Amino acid sequence: MDKSGAPLRTRLREKWLLFRNRLLASSDFQRRASSFLLTRGVARKQARTLFDLSAGFVYSQTLAFCVQTDLLARLEDEPKTTAELSALLSIPETPLRTVIRAACALKLIEPCGEDRFTLGQQGAALLGNPGVLAMIKHHALLYADLADPEQLVKAFGSKTNLANYWSYAARGNRQSATCDSSSQYARYSALMSATQPFVSREIFSAYSFEHHKVLLDLGGGDGAFTVAALQHAPRLKAKVVDLPPVAALARERIRQQNADGSAEAVDGDIFADPLPSGADLITLVRVLHDHNDEAVSGLLQKAHAALEPGGVLLIAEPMAGFPRGTPQVDTYFGIYLLAMGQGRPRSVDEITALLKEAGFAEVRALPTNIPLLTQVVIGRRKPSSSV
Repeated sequence: MDKSGAPLRTRLREKWLLFRNRLLASSDFQRRASSFLLTRGVARKQARTLFDLSAGFVYSQTLAFCVQTDLLARLEDEPKTTAELSALLSIPETPLRTVIRAACALKLIEPCGEDRFTLGQQGAALLGNPGVLAMIKHHALLYADLADPEQLVKAFGSKTNLANYWSYAARGNRQSATCDSSSQYARYSALMSATQPFVSREIFSAYSFEHHKVLLDLGGGDGAFTVAALQHAPRLKAKVVDLPPVAALARERIRQQNADGSAEAVDGDIFADPLPSGADLITLVRVLHDHNDEAVSGLLQKAHAALEPGGVLLIAEPMAGFPRGTPQVDTYFGIYLLAMGQGRPRSVDEITALLKEAGFAEVRALPTNIPLLTQVVIGRRKPSSSV
């Protein structure tokens, strides 16, 4: 420890970082590094990284153009020329050619001859993920909120485009959620359903529901995950709980999927109302990160009380601080929730601490195939004999 109270290791790291940053900020050092044989490659990589940070918004808007205009879908069956695409999209050739070049650089589109284009690797992968396409279209709201990022941060908690879109997610907003038109809930439920399949795959690859009897899916939206769980574990019985207009959509999905005998949708505010009892498995899929710590803590305590002794609570959502070396969760999901005006991505350690505080035992994280999208943490309520 030094006079500041910081450990010696911390102080040494601080000194190194200050030295490194002064060096990197030096225009003379940058010039020398870019011309010296042994450091030229590192300097060029650093320059590309910095440029990507500066140009990222242009990249995302190029992607948005390709999705909003269905440019990628036009190339799915066969290659086309700029003139053919111009006629199909009703866009003049000259500006369209510029966007096509940008899309080629991002591997969304790929040239396959003289002025002929087909899907690139990224474009083909996108068309195979309708949930991602839906989110890209939805990002127009996020971009509008980020037009003035300084104001967004200063006015945290105020109404934004995203906050209005996800208004029913706001705790204490049950009355307005109940009275709003059903079309609003159909819109955002459709978005959640579109992105649900790859989340469900991650969950079922990490944890089997087949040895459980009754599932209680809290905040389960229009029932997309509940129905997927019944397909994964056919002997399971299930209840999905959400606000009345959303639960109505879940009842319709359950009816359409012929799952009436196995599942039901229950009207309820999971934060304010008593939770149904009798489940040996409770799921919170992409729910906790939408809410602040106080609300999450209270919900976990209620879930613990509602769960059968020996039962399992499963939490699945993007989590902060993982995977190491990739910034997507802390940047994308963190800023997205900031624009929503509440909630935040939590790390596995933070969720583990909240679960233990609520009384859960045997808390552990389960590996998923794509942890960037979804991580899974489970906790068990102690059997009656050990309570």
